[in-house]
Amino acid sequence: MSAQATTTQPTHRLVATPAGRTHLVEQGSGPLVLLLHGFPESWYSWRHQLPALAAAGYRVVAVDVRGYGRSSRPADPAAYRMLDLVEDNVAVVHALDATSAVVVGHDWGATIAAHSALVRPEVFRAVGLLSVPYTPPGGPRPSQMFAQMGGDEEFYVSYFQEPGRAEAEIEPDVRGWLAGFYAALSGDTMPAADAPDPHFAGRGRTLRERFPAARPAWLTEEVLDVYAGEFERTGLTGALNRYRNMDRDWEDLATYGGAPLTQPSLFAGGGRDASTTWLSDAIAAYPTTLPGLLSSRILEDCGHWIQQERPAEVNQLLIDWLAALPE
Repeated sequence: MSAQATTTQPTHRLVATPAGRTHLVEQGSGPLVLLLHGFPESWYSWRHQLPALAAAGYRVVAVDVRGYGRSSRPADPAAYRMLDLVEDNVAVVHALDATSAVVVGHDWGATIAAHSALVRPEVFRAVGLLSVPYTPPGGPRPSQMFAQMGGDEEFYVSYFQEPGRAEAEIEPDVRGWLAGFYAALSGDTMPAADAPDPHFAGRGRTLRERFPAARPAWLTEEVLDVYAGEFERTGLTGALNRYRNMDRDWEDLATYGGAPLTQPSLFAGGGRDASTTWLSDAIAAYPTTLPGLLSSRILEDCGHWIQQERPAEVNQLLIDWLAALPE
């Protein structure tokens, strides 16, 4: 296949990884850029970035993370720990006959990208983080920290911990739940600051009760069809199992406590995104934790789904950053 053909036409592939198989979508030729999605999404969340970065001269690969889409979904919840996901990414790079890559992630994908760069710096030469700032391993045990948040309410991460509980809420109406979840965190539809926070549920209540009915501008029927169709087919357990490994990650990564990411890096977040505002101290710490930071940007009035809400701006940020990286 010619370079021009791969630039204009994305290609779906399955490659062998420790997960079993990883589904990826590849476009373009040139230096390898690996794109990692978050919850509850898929490779499709990078649909705007694939052609733009390919046209800019990069071989761009968006994966379905372990537990999602056409990638393998191991039954054991412990199979979704961070170190396993890192090794999936390494295997993808090698399966593509490459020795190194730039890794870019959004939401959970940002955290996976950061730890891929931290644990395997010989493979991941630069790291881009969208929406979720880098916080070095360490600190309090996550389950204890999240349990203390919210007072009489329950933080969504704690809500997700018990196998089957969130699934019972979501799976009777996957499409409706996803539409509400996306709307709750989108810049143009999220609840007002004085409304009940959709990141929390009342004790004994569901998360969905706080989701807005409005539809964000980026979430067309076609886009929702893709996401809903995938999760109606696969269920949500694989995706939710990522949250169920945070204490295991805390233990596994203890030797990296406080470690900075020294590779050239990028951060971009939404000005209305709780991930940006709650973790403002992590962003302020970047001179210490991301000493190789080349680009940092907050997109005003943008919510959590940054590369889908503001694709043109994110594309330009990524292209400019990639062009500034050392060979």
